[in-house]
Amino acid sequence: MGQPTGSAVPHPDYWVSVDLGTTAVKTLLVKDDGTTAASESLEYPLHTPEPGAAELDPTELLHAAEQGVRALLKRNHVRAEQVRAVSFSAAMHSLMAVDEQGQPLTRLYTWADSRAAGAAAALKQSKQGLELYHRTGVPIHPMSPLTKLIWLREAEPALWERASRWIGIKEYLFHSWFGTYAVDYSLANATGLFHMAALEWDAQALQMAGLQEDQLSKPVPPETIVRGLLPNKAEELGLLPETPFVVGSSDGVLANLSADALRPGEAAISIGTSGAVRAAVDRPSTDKEGRLFCYYLSDQCWIVGGPVNNGGIVLRWMRDAVAPRETAYAKQCGIEPYEHFTAMAQEVPPGSEGLLFLPYLTGERTPYWNADQRGMFFGLSLQHDIRHMVRAAMEGVLFAIESVVEPLKSMTGDIHTVRASGGFANSPFWCQMMADVLGIPVRIPDSVEGSAIGAVKLAMLATGAVKSYDELADWNGRETVYEPNFRNHEVYKQLIPVHRELAESSYDAFQSIAAFQQQKQI
Repeated sequence: MGQPTGSAVPHPDYWVSVDLGTTAVKTLLVKDDGTTAASESLEYPLHTPEPGAAELDPTELLHAAEQGVRALLKRNHVRAEQVRAVSFSAAMHSLMAVDEQGQPLTRLYTWADSRAAGAAAALKQSKQGLELYHRTGVPIHPMSPLTKLIWLREAEPALWERASRWIGIKEYLFHSWFGTYAVDYSLANATGLFHMAALEWDAQALQMAGLQEDQLSKPVPPETIVRGLLPNKAEELGLLPETPFVVGSSDGVLANLSADALRPGEAAISIGTSGAVRAAVDRPSTDKEGRLFCYYLSDQCWIVGGPVNNGGIVLRWMRDAVAPRETAYAKQCGIEPYEHFTAMAQEVPPGSEGLLFLPYLTGERTPYWNADQRGMFFGLSLQHDIRHMVRAAMEGVLFAIESVVEPLKSMTGDIHTVRASGGFANSPFWCQMMADVLGIPVRIPDSVEGSAIGAVKLAMLATGAVKSYDELADWNGRETVYEPNFRNHEVYKQLIPVHRELAESSYDAFQSIAAFQQQKQI
């Protein structure tokens, strides 16, 4: 029977998440059971006006977020009162200057901007550098806002005098929508300016950066709820002014929350354009050599691990630069190029018959934190062809992942389960290769939206919809499990030390060739 005439048709409630990324804003409409009802993704350009620059226009990103929320609700006929809360995920290490009215004075400097390399190198070589790392949990590298501030104070003195505040992209959005400045502990943690144990700005880091505390936003817990959306923004977004907005957290820690990788012995690995390995610990922890990060998720849960610069971007380079003929052939045959490359790689045994590839096409972060690291094929002989090169490239990315897993174990103990996500997870061959390289079962959820889903889980806890994350453990659905082939693992165990030795022993050569390349660009 149909609904009685005149009776109200019940409508489900929804959660909205806004994921502020480096290349796009993704918005999700999520039901109480974790099902994604709809999504929107709006891209924007990464501006590279000079060597080392990697900037976003903050107004473009803000407009994308506003358009994404508005379109998500309008296209799916969601009324404002149906939205239970809006929660946020954001990329780490962003930095921009604003004036007293909150208007941008700069573009947004992203994690990929390397122009603070000189400042980072000087700080890393000083005694203060390692001490600062142990307090803040952020490896010394040009990605961090701290090193960018040190660089900008010297490089842009006029800007320095005009800047009223230095903020990240989520703070810019919240100020635009609410007129207030707040930053969650996790994103504050990732600036290199935040004292992990005290959960407040670090006095020595502020002094090194040349900032006063009131030039930064107020640090707040990720589950903080903000209400009072400015009336014009409420109308523009299609939301009620009193809609709860959960401040949210950084994309890195929310990826672990999304993957349900918060227990001892579990790690989350993602490989998209770049990659990362993360695991949970119950207190702030740092690596004695300064190789791994430590970021806040909750008072009882901190996420430790490391990012790698080169993931799927390596195969894209193979597709576009190394093997354009193979790419064209695949397209002529109606085959997706990456599937063709995978098929070629499967014709070669594990270890690529002695061909190794260092995948550092865009420098490297963990464990070397060296922007001058470079890529390399090693062991080439007449017996090798494009098939070997493709497989070696795929193996090289996973050897880089393994170089993060190994030091991570010293902080977390043994890792017995990997939950993996990202574009690479669409390739069963590559997933099996990861299990073989690591010697650990790799679990791939049927459907994972990453940190955007983590933001919804956080919102449900913040608003009291659930009492603990354990209630949401079944959100990932069924998993495909790849058990390691230990015969292949034994092959990789022989090659991993050689790969590591190449990466470590070539430091001087990397510096020299990077200097030569920089000279040719001038």
